[in-house]
Amino acid sequence: MKLVRWGESGAEKPGLVDRNGAIRDLSGVIRDIAGPFLAADSLANLRAIDPATLPEVPAGTRLGPCVGHVRNFIAIGLNYADHAAETGSPIPAEPILFNKAPSCIVGPNDDVILPKGSAKTDWEVELAIVIGKRASYVHANEALDYVAGYCVCHDVSEREFQLERGGTWTKGKGCPTFGPLGPWLVTPDEIPDVQNLGMWLDVDGQRMQTGSTRTMIFDCRQIVSYLSHFMLLEPGDVITTGTPPGVGMGMKPARFLKAGEVVTLGIEGLGEQRQTIVAFDDWTAKVSAGQPTN
Repeated sequence: MKLVRWGESGAEKPGLVDRNGAIRDLSGVIRDIAGPFLAADSLANLRAIDPATLPEVPAGTRLGPCVGHVRNFIAIGLNYADHAAETGSPIPAEPILFNKAPSCIVGPNDDVILPKGSAKTDWEVELAIVIGKRASYVHANEALDYVAGYCVCHDVSEREFQLERGGTWTKGKGCPTFGPLGPWLVTPDEIPDVQNLGMWLDVDGQRMQTGSTRTMIFDCRQIVSYLSHFMLLEPGDVITTGTPPGVGMGMKPARFLKAGEVVTLGIEGLGEQRQTIVAFDDWTAKVSAGQPTN
C-alpha cells in the first residue's frame, strides 16, 4: 500500500493511493497514519479495504508528511561509501547517529525555509524507515519485521551550523522545514529489494545526486537492529538512513541553496518531492501578514 496524509498543515487526514493514483479518504476508518495505526494488524485491515468504497480526495490537495506525530526522528551520517569518499571521510566502523527535531517535519512539497543567517544550506536525498512496532535489542535477521514502511526524506542541512559551530551535527539538521517526508509511506510488500533502489535529486533542473541504496555501508536491517540496542524504538519513529554523493558541500567550489531555487528529488518506488527555497525574511513577512506559509 501507499499511505498518505492530506489536507491543511496541522490538520492532515489519513488516506491511501488507489491503483489509478487517486487519493482515497481513510478518515472514516482510522484517525491518522501514526503510532498504533502502523501496527501490522492495522495495516492488514487497511489492505483488506476496497479503495473504490472510499471517498476520493480532490486532485491537487496538499500532501502532508506521510507519517504523523513523530516522537523520534533519528538520522544516520556518512552511510554511503561513495558519499563518505566525496567528503574525504573514513568509512565509519559503526553507524554515526544524530537527531533531527521532529518539529522540522513538513510535507513533501512544502516550502523549505532558509534559516536566519544561513549561508550554507545543503540538500540530501535519503531513504527513511518508519517503525511499526516497539523494538528493543532486535537481532538484524528480524529487524525488518519491525518496519511499517519506507518513504523519501529530504535531510536538509545547514553546513555551517552542523560543522563549524561546535557540538553535535544536530544544530544544522533540525531547523524548521528541514525534514520533508513523503509523498507516500510505502509498505514493505511493495518494495522487492529496499537495498537496490535508485535515488536522485535536482536543483533547478540540474542533476546533483544520483545514487542507489545498494551503496549503503550499514543496510536497513543493521540500522534498525543497531539503534534498538541504544534506544527503544516506537511505532511512528522515523530513521533516515544517509545520502549518496552529490551534496553541495562536496562540490569544488562548494554550492549551497539560494532563495527561489526549486529542489526535486525521488526514490524508485517511493515517489517524488518538490520544494521551493524561501528566504527567512520572506517567510516571516508572510507569517506577519497572516498569509499561508505552506
